[in-house]
Amino acid sequence: MAEFALPANSKVGKGETHKAEAGAKRIKTFKVYRWNPDTGKNPVMDTYEIDLDKCGPMVLDAIIKIKNEIDGSLTFRRSCREGICGSCAMNIDGTNTLACLKPIADVKGDVTITPLPHMPVVKDLVPDLSQPYAQLRSIEPWIQSDTPAPPDAERLQSKEERAELDGLWECILCFCCSTSCPSYWWNGDRYLGPAVLLQAYRWIADSRDEATGQRLDALEDPFKLYRCHTIMNCTQTCPKGLNPAKAIGKIKQLILERQG
Repeated sequence: MAEFALPANSKVGKGETHKAEAGAKRIKTFKVYRWNPDTGKNPVMDTYEIDLDKCGPMVLDAIIKIKNEIDGSLTFRRSCREGICGSCAMNIDGTNTLACLKPIADVKGDVTITPLPHMPVVKDLVPDLSQPYAQLRSIEPWIQSDTPAPPDAERLQSKEERAELDGLWECILCFCCSTSCPSYWWNGDRYLGPAVLLQAYRWIADSRDEATGQRLDALEDPFKLYRCHTIMNCTQTCPKGLNPAKAIGKIKQLILERQG
């Protein structure tokens, strides 16, 4: 029988346990992934008991409480706390989401928090997103037009043309979708992933953009686009309720249509 083992430095061990204050009545246990590249030690899951009577309702509130009051070394990203910036994307209770939008009450039992999966970890809950951002730059996410803009006015769209961007412009580039996609896990160096492909379609669908042909040429590739197998993890996990798989399907349809 074949046996498989993780490399020694990737095995997650049991970390420290931080008990709640004496007298706390509504206690919730949070198990948080910890890894410090400076120590050379394996990652561990630290356990924190939080008094919910002294904590805000969202998972991000608990993480901030842990850092401010229990362990100042805990490292994570956050900014807006309103589901707008995408900074606090992480895996909570087995699902990629935004910590600021995830109610603690939605998690039955202990709350397990790890970084976005299948990405290099910088430290603790901070993933290295250099690769997806490089892929985002590669699709040139800005209006490209040979027609000069009006000298003293905006480029106009009809209401119908503007409506074509709904479900696309709302993407906050948290990369919850890409890091939940098995195709991206195994081919992330060549497959652009659902987040970047949704962004690519956002510019293809924009009536003000005149580079549709060039954009489709750049995407017509066995790996950049066609590694998508419509698994739908991306759509299930999107914290903004968007449908990257639909956008990818529309790109494929446009390529097929122009082939005649």
